[in-house]
Amino acid sequence: MGKHLQNKLRIRDGLNAIADSSAEQVGEALRNLYHPQAEWKGSHPINTVSGVGDIERTVWRPLLTSFPDLERRDLILIGGSYDGSRGEMHNQQGPVVRRIHEGGDYVAALGHLAGTFVRDWLGLPATGRTLYLRYGEVHKVVEGKISQSVVLIDVLDAIRQAGFWPVAPSLGVEEMWPGPIHADGIVLEESDPAVSSATLQVCLDMQAALGKGPMSRDELLNGPQKPHWHPKMMYYAGAGIGTCRGLPGFVDHHQVPFRVSFPDRMGDHEFEIADGKYAVTGGYPCVSATHGGGVWMGLPPTGRQLEMRVMDFYLVDEGTVRENWLPIDIVHILHQMDVDILARVRHQFGGQPYL
Repeated sequence: MGKHLQNKLRIRDGLNAIADSSAEQVGEALRNLYHPQAEWKGSHPINTVSGVGDIERTVWRPLLTSFPDLERRDLILIGGSYDGSRGEMHNQQGPVVRRIHEGGDYVAALGHLAGTFVRDWLGLPATGRTLYLRYGEVHKVVEGKISQSVVLIDVLDAIRQAGFWPVAPSLGVEEMWPGPIHADGIVLEESDPAVSSATLQVCLDMQAALGKGPMSRDELLNGPQKPHWHPKMMYYAGAGIGTCRGLPGFVDHHQVPFRVSFPDRMGDHEFEIADGKYAVTGGYPCVSATHGGGVWMGLPPTGRQLEMRVMDFYLVDEGTVRENWLPIDIVHILHQMDVDILARVRHQFGGQPYL
């Protein structure tokens, strides 16, 4: 059995054990899976936490208290290595110097944490009903244990499910993320390295085409990116953006508003891995940009320099990107614009002043 398959089995079982633990006993499961000084990079307002003890106190004990019957429901599980040297940062003028990442071995997962929301979490009032916390995770593995986790939980989508919507309506469709069309996203086998390499290259070529611009709507529909997308592509973005169908939906409901609002965006990858026909890229942060263009999510330009925590999961089919899931920390982006989403929820729910 190769190391990547070993890592996937080990990390999957360990993450399930954590989710299945009680709030009082989760520390043991964490210590079995994480290095003592491991780092957790999470969504706002959790953000960065160091050390297993603080990960337990800050992340898992509150989560399991709020959702005592929690369970993981993975839709995608993949593993691979990143040598830290591939790729470049891109902006509208082409490649620029990028920061160097050390790379390593990784296991990545995408799915939902399902549970009954019985106690308030992150200031969000409990509903007493089922809630699905969708997540994208990339875990760095050293000697069989996690040394770093990047975990983007869609907090804005949890707010939506709790019955609040403190931002402008999404252009895409807000819905629960479906699994891959072929129902084979849990890759518990040894993948052909040549297939994995080809998959990653399709994704990187598509991203390079995205980096070109500025472009008109017609150029986005018929220009460099078009050959890289499947004719029936699906784009599943985080809450606030939503799901888009086909290249016209992707262009109209995400690309045009985003490109106009963030004209100087630059991207960088902390990780790039592929496993068979699945891949994930991203970073913490992954994109930097100035909010200097048009209105985005109902907010006029702020002129702020922003960082975006993003990861993209891909299914490559017939040499093109068939499906693209986008975990993104929208709450953190809005926080940098001085929009406190959780404060708005507290104001709506309990009449607390929104400052």
